[in-house]
Order: sequence, then C-alpha cells, then structure tokens
Amino acid sequence: MLTGLTIVSVSLVYLSILFAIAYYGDRRADEGRSIIASPYIYALSIAVYCTAWTFYGSVGRAASSGVSFLPIYIGPTLTFILGWFLIRKIIRISKVNRITSIADFIASRYGKSYYLGGLVTIIAVVGIMPYISLQLKAISTSFTVLLHYPSIVMPANLGSTPVFQDTALYVALIMAAFAILFGTRHIDASERHEGMVAAIAFESVVKLFAFLAVGLFVTFGVFGGFGDVFSRAAADPAFHKLFTLSAAGGYSGWISLTLASMTAIIMLPRQFQVLVVENVDERHVKKAIWLFPLYLLLINVFVLPIAFGGLLQFPRHSVDVDTFVLTVPMAKHYQAIALFAFIGGLSAATGMIIVETIALATMVSNDLVMPFLLRLGRLHLSERKDLTGLLRAIRRGAIIFVILLGYAYVRLIGESYALVSIGLMSFVAAAQFFPSIVGGIFWKGGTRLGALAGLSAGFAVWIYTLLLPSFARSGWLSERFLHDGPWGLKLFMPYALFGLEGLDPVAHALFWTMAFNVGLFVVVSLVTTQSMIERSQAVLFVDIFKRTSEGARIWRGRATIGDLRRLMNRFIGEGPTYQAFRRFERDKGRRLDDAHAADADIVHYSERQLAGAIGAASARIMIASVLREEMHDIDEVMQILDEASQLVVYSRQLEEKSQQLEAATAELTAANERLKELDKMKDDFVSTVSHEFRTPLTSIRSFSEIVHDNPDLGIEQRNEFLNIIVQESERLTRLINDILDLAKMEAGKTDWQMREIAPKQVIDNALAAMAGLLAKNPHIRFETHIAEDLPNVFVDADRLTQVLVNLISNAVKFCNRENGLISITARPEGASLRVDVSDNGIGIAKKDRRKVFERFQQAGDTLIDKPQGTGLGLPICLHIVERFGGQIWFESELWKGSTFSFRIPSAHYAERPRLEARIETV
Repeated sequence: MLTGLTIVSVSLVYLSILFAIAYYGDRRADEGRSIIASPYIYALSIAVYCTAWTFYGSVGRAASSGVSFLPIYIGPTLTFILGWFLIRKIIRISKVNRITSIADFIASRYGKSYYLGGLVTIIAVVGIMPYISLQLKAISTSFTVLLHYPSIVMPANLGSTPVFQDTALYVALIMAAFAILFGTRHIDASERHEGMVAAIAFESVVKLFAFLAVGLFVTFGVFGGFGDVFSRAAADPAFHKLFTLSAAGGYSGWISLTLASMTAIIMLPRQFQVLVVENVDERHVKKAIWLFPLYLLLINVFVLPIAFGGLLQFPRHSVDVDTFVLTVPMAKHYQAIALFAFIGGLSAATGMIIVETIALATMVSNDLVMPFLLRLGRLHLSERKDLTGLLRAIRRGAIIFVILLGYAYVRLIGESYALVSIGLMSFVAAAQFFPSIVGGIFWKGGTRLGALAGLSAGFAVWIYTLLLPSFARSGWLSERFLHDGPWGLKLFMPYALFGLEGLDPVAHALFWTMAFNVGLFVVVSLVTTQSMIERSQAVLFVDIFKRTSEGARIWRGRATIGDLRRLMNRFIGEGPTYQAFRRFERDKGRRLDDAHAADADIVHYSERQLAGAIGAASARIMIASVLREEMHDIDEVMQILDEASQLVVYSRQLEEKSQQLEAATAELTAANERLKELDKMKDDFVSTVSHEFRTPLTSIRSFSEIVHDNPDLGIEQRNEFLNIIVQESERLTRLINDILDLAKMEAGKTDWQMREIAPKQVIDNALAAMAGLLAKNPHIRFETHIAEDLPNVFVDADRLTQVLVNLISNAVKFCNRENGLISITARPEGASLRVDVSDNGIGIAKKDRRKVFERFQQAGDTLIDKPQGTGLGLPICLHIVERFGGQIWFESELWKGSTFSFRIPSAHYAERPRLEARIETV
C-alpha cells in the first residue's frame, strides 16, 4: 500500500543518493581524479534536456495531438548531427575566454558589454521562469495523484492549496539547498561542477529506466505489444485525428517546433551550462553527436503506446493526460511501477531545476549584480580585502530567488496551461539568443548596438505574444486583450499580430520574434560601427580555429604584478590566486615578482581568471580600474589589416581620427585660460601635431597597400613590412596618449596621487626604467651625483618619474654619438630640491634659444623626443613641475652640450602658495 510516508521516504532516500553522488564527485575532483571525464557521462548530462516535460508532457501531448511531440526531439537530433561544428566552435571560444554562461558569451563577443550581459540575464530569468514552474507543477501534481493510490483522483487547482501544504514548495527548497551546496562551492564559475554533473548523469539513467519500465509494462503487460496497442487505437474513430499532421498544428506547427527545439538544445541556459561550461574535453562532442540522439530515441519509443493505452484505459476527460505515466500503472494496481515512475518524474524535474538555477544564478551574479555594484563603485571603493564571501552570498541568494520566482509563477498562472505549453514559452524565449550568438561567431560585422536592438525587440515581442496572453488566460488581464487586441485594435491582437492568422500561438510568436530580432540585428549592425574592443573580440570569436596563440598585446600602464595579485585575492581568494599565478609561471617558464611592472601577458591572464569568477564584463571593469589604460591585440590588428576589404578603410579611418583629434586639440587650446598667450602659437602647434600624425599614418597605409597588392611577397619581407606597421601603430598610440595626457593636465582632470616621498627613490625608479635604452647605447657613459641630505618632496611619484625619464631620454638622443656622457645631479638648494640632467651633445646656439623657449611653452617642441617618441615631452614636464609648485629651465651653448634643470619645494614648504612655474634662460 502506497502511503504518504512511503512516498516521502523513498523520495528523500533518492534525493540523499543524489547528494552522496554529488559529494563524491566533488571530492574526487578536489583530489584531481575526475569521474566525469567520459563522453558517456557528458552525453548523459546533456540529457537534462529531457525534463518533466518529456517524462509526463510528451505523453500528454501525444494523447491530445498525436505525433506533434516529435519535433521537440527531432530538432536537437538535427542540431547534433548537422550542427556539431557549431557546438564545437562555441565550446572552443568558451574555453579560451573562460566563459561562465550564455550571457557572458554574448557580452564578451560584443565588446564585453555589461549592458548586453544584463539584458541577456533578464531575458533568461523571465523566459525560463515558466520552465522552472513546469517542473514544480509536475512534481506537485504527480505526488498528489500518487498519494491517493489506489484511487485515481486529479488534484485541485495548485493555487488553492495552502502554501505550507504544497509539495512543490518543499521540493523547491530542497532543490535550492542542493544547488547552493554543489553549485557555489567554487567562486570560479568557469570551473566545472563535477559533483553536480555526476548527479545529473545518474538522474538521466534513472528517468530513462523508469520511462522504459512504464512503457514495457503498458505495451507488453497491459496490451499484447505494439501491434495490439496501435490496432486498437486505429479501430476507434476518436483516434483517427491523432494519426494526422493536422492534429499536430499542420506543417507550420511542425516547422516552428523543430526550429525552436533546434535552438533550445544550445540556447537554454541549462543546456549551455552542461554542453559548454561543464565540458571536460572538446573531443567528447564526437561521441555525443550520436549518443544523445540515441538517448532521445530510447526515451520516446513508448510515448505513443502509453498515450494510446491511457486513452483506451480511461473515459475521455476523466484523467489528466499528462498523468498517464502514473495513472495507467495505478489503475492496474502495480504500485511498484507507479512509484518507480514517480521517482523517474522526480528525477527529470529535479535535474532541470538544479542545473537551470545554477546557470541562472551565475548569470544574475556575474552579468547583472556585479557589474551594477562595480559601476556604482561600491566594490572598487570598499575597504574589504576579501569579496569571495560576498560573491557566494550573491549566487546563493540568486538561486533562492530564481526557484521561488518559478514557484510563484506556477501558483499564479501555471494551472492555465498544460506542461508542454509552458515549456514552449521558454523555448521561444531562449531562441532569442540564437541570432546574436550564431551571427557573432560567423560574422565579424555584428555590433553591440545591433545585438542590443535585436534582443530587445525579440524579447518585447515575446512578452506581447506569449507572456501577456498567459496573464490574460489566468485572469490577470482582460480576455478582451486576446480577442480584440489592446484598446480594441485588432491589428495588434497578440495571437494575430499585424493580421497574421492561421498559426498556433508558438509558431506565431516564433515568427514575429525572429523577424524583429534578426532584422534589427542585421540592419543596426550594418549602419553602426564597432569600437576597437568589439572589432578585437569579433576577430577572436570568428577566427577562433585560426589562432594558434593568444598573441601579443600592446598596452600602456603602470600597474605592477602585485596590484593584479591583490585584485584577484579580493575576488577569488588568496589560495586560488596563488595557484593561478603558479600555473602561469609554469606555463610561461618565468618567475613573477610583485614589484615588477605587469606586462601584457600577465594582464590578459589575470583578466581571464577574474572573468571565470565575475564574468567578462565585470573583469574588464576591474582590470581597467587597475591599469587605467587601453590594450590592443597585435594579432587582431594584423588580421584586420590583412583583409583586403578593410585595408584602405582602416587607413582612412585613422586619417579621420587624426583630423578629429586636430580639431579637438584646437578647441582645447582656444578654450584655455591663457588664450591670448597661446593664440599666436596655435597654428604652429596644429601643424606640428598634424605632421606627427601623418608620418606614421603614411607608413601604415603605404606598407599595408604593398602587403595587399603583392600576395607573392616572401615571408621574411612580408614579416618585415608587418613589423613596420606594428611599430608605426605603437608610435601613433603613444602620440594619442601623450596628447590626451597633456589635454587632461590642461583641463585639470588628471588623477594625482600626491604624497611625501624621498627623491632618491624616484631617481632610482627612473634609472631602472631607462636601463633598457641605455643598454642599447653602449657608447654613452652615465654619471650620478646624488647628495646625501636631499629633502623629501610632496609630489606624485609616477609623474616625477615621468619628468626624469623624459629628460634622460632627451639627453640620450642628443648627446655625443661617439663618446657620450650624461650626468644627473641632485642636491638641496635652499628650501627646495634641485635636479640637473646634462649631456655633452652639440648644444644650442644663442640665436636659436628663443625659438626653443617658445616651443617649450607649446605642445609642439622638437627638442625633447623620446626614442620613437612623439615630441611632446617638454610641455608634459612643464605641466608636471608646475603642478608641484616648481620651476624648470635649461642652459645650453653651441658645442658645449645642454643642461635641463628643475626645482621643487621641499615637503616642509609644499603647502605654501605655489610659485609661478616659469622658464628661465641663462
């Protein structure tokens, strides 16, 4: 006799087994002995696609409309057989970029946009909410039906059951506990949840065996085999329509369901989680492309026999067709099979809930909450050194929120729909991701604005054509909305939008959502331009199989390895950070010193580690906050330059940018406080900057056209030309950055970190920074004369270092070419620090000094010039020394070299009114 205690006890034992499997899987993973590194486990985990919809709803749909349940499984089969290359490409991209979710994937492709990641997350949560409610509804209904054994009683409306007597509530809470325990153990969301995957694979076996057991019982126990079941059904006129496509919604219904399910097998957040994020080995896809379709075939073999058996067993409309898997064994008093069927349905529903909530919680945390908090500055400015606890709390709260949201939906609305109808709403919602993902990995022209427009429009149409009608059918909106449209406008009826009639609601919604989504994605992408990072990510995603390495990256910044380590410690913890840096050292064969400047490799590596914990968009925000600079990928620039259709366009764009910068520079100069003084020098400044721009631009364009027009160039000569293009691009980047620095200083918007420091420390830093340059010029001797009693100064250490580096670079450039000598002298002078940088170069004739002085005061000097420099060193030095309240000047005589000197007040006098910065002549 099945009692409530028996059912609950068996259910708890089964759930305990799941907990034990998950615990064992995680423990083995921690020991480095994975139990899921098998293509068979991988294929079984993908079978989380088969939810309570499959276990109960497919039979219900077959009993109502015949073979119309088949497109739900034909679609995934076609995707695996024909679209395996798409799956493989998505997996490869995700592994390279440490993608954590489908929202992270789309946001990363389109410039790591946190707006886009947030939009995808909202669509996923709202769109999948009905699907989670389907599972809870199935568990509650099946438990209630089984509880009345041996009688067959259909449950009352779920919404009428008191909350604390509702089975679905307690199942939801248990599933939340499971997801929290085994889905948030690791902060790095890109790490595999091996225990969860093992439990899901086990559940896939249980639900398959349970469904096969019921199918065998009905087909061969109740009836005399397949022939007996189908012959009896064919003899009854009431069954005739179930053997036709018209019962399945006609061809439009078949096509729409097939297309929706083809996208759903990848685009549903839980499917992306197990198919992509949890993938252990890319090669497992080769076996999954036939193992998973085989699983779908086996679990659907007995759908029609069970459906026809239930219709033959019970009078019409006396039993809910979605419960035939349970009620047919119950009617024959086979309680063991009925209980096994209940456990199979529980397994199908709980597996989906666990994976879906973990996937959605990761998206909510990484692509909605974290970017929001980071943009507000709450975490960046926080004094908390360890944020791992906060990250776990956010994900756990998101899990509870998602599950309870699904529970609320089923109590308020879910009773208005059959199980399959609820699931199809989520399929259409998930299909909205398809254009942005497929377009993003095969078309480099897709833009962030195009993806935003397409997703927003598709989601809005989905709400209008499916979600709002569900509210109307549940009594939350007027029924007139369905039949007459809003305000009586029949042209906008949600089931016949713009007069399109004759389609079932799902086909109708899929058509209009895809029309708006794809249309706007393509059109907006064609009329908008990509930013540099969008173009960079487009190349990385589209050409993922052409890249043999991550490529070098050009960047400019002053962050140290210690800065990156401290940042990672806050978000992923000290232990994981230590292990991550050890892996980098092992892979690259180098040692990392926290005091050393961070190069492009370690910056990119750190960003990818952070992306696994907080998502690509949030990781980019945090890395940028440390570097405060821009990074560019040489490989990506080279690939763009190497495309014939973009070579000329690229060079023209650079020319347009230079023209825009010239105009902006002129505007800034005109607006300056010293308008009268600088007005006379404006034309010279613009002319000089224009010349500086045109030199690298001309080189880039010329060598690009040579490479393009001569495909038969030898590899060495081709590489030489490409290196020239790279060097000129670097030169152009430095020029832009110097002008921006200068403009910021003029506008007073530079972030100064003023503090009291010892001058010797700054001098040592400057000499260390110039070590490489001095090594390349062995003909130059270097002397230092540093007094022991140097006063401390109140300055920004990095800015003062910049002044010294500029002056030393100038001395290297202009000192004697055969027997060069550079001397640095630092000594106290009254209440100030004085520093002199001398060279034994040709010097400057007395008649030319005034011209040099004038150029010193504007942004176009040619005297100071770093190696491959931009000619803007002296104006920057002047602004820095001026900010410190000091003076800068030079002494020079033809054939006797030059000496540049500056004086800065000591820290004791730093708060006194600053002296007027000036240029003195000697």
